[in-house]
Amino acid sequence: GPLSERPLMEVRLGELHTWISTCNFSPQGLLGAVQRAWSSYCAKYIHVRRGGPAGISMLLAGYCLLSYGWNYQHFSK
Repeated sequence: GPLSERPLMEVRLGELHTWISTCNFSPQGLLGAVQRAWSSYCAKYIHVRRGGPAGISMLLAGYCLLSYGWNYQHFSK
């Protein structure tokens, strides 16, 4: 398909600059990208029939690492 419709993992290294230039960096475009990423995550890890707690535990572990990173200066004192 067209380069602008391909996901990042299907873009070759030589096409990366062109792919980035076709991206929409407006607030509405970024919000749409976040929504697509969230729905893709939910479809892959949370809304599966035989899925276990792996998706939710991965989400919680990511949140813990992110909050630790944000509060690192407070913890190091």
